[in-house]
Amino acid sequence: MASQDALYEEAAGEYGAALERLAGSYEFDRDKCRDLLQDIHLAIWRSFEGFAGNCSLRTWVYRVAHNVAASHVIRHQRASKRPLVSLDDVDDVPASGHSEEFDRQQSLERLREFIQQLKPIERQVILLYLEGTDAAGIAEITGISAGNVATKIHRIKKILAGRFGRGARHGK
Repeated sequence: MASQDALYEEAAGEYGAALERLAGSYEFDRDKCRDLLQDIHLAIWRSFEGFAGNCSLRTWVYRVAHNVAASHVIRHQRASKRPLVSLDDVDDVPASGHSEEFDRQQSLERLREFIQQLKPIERQVILLYLEGTDAAGIAEITGISAGNVATKIHRIKKILAGRFGRGARHGK
């Protein structure tokens, strides 16, 4: 079994960019995002002390990272009193963005804002999906069934299509 430091170095090299994107999707504030990313890296390094290789390195890293990020969201949500929404309630939350011309950056920003409004489990599912993880991998990381993962992805994609379509049609 590789040492804790060697496993961390491999994970940081292989998944560092994905972890930065993950932290940015959970936290908009740059300073808080850097703190979250640092917390994620520390948790990953610490976690390798108990890593037995029962799952892939990718699964382990994403599981730890998403758990840290979800805890961050819950902790800051409680402090800010900003409500998180479930997929059932997301249509009641107003879409943001009011420019008529959406370029790629504005669309990505709207997507990030939407994802940040979701509860941690839905956020985990869609972020892993956007990183190219299949339903079975997402299920392994999150601990929910692959069928539930597929359902959540389908619902989120449908909501996004409606929001982005509605925004383009109504000049939002």
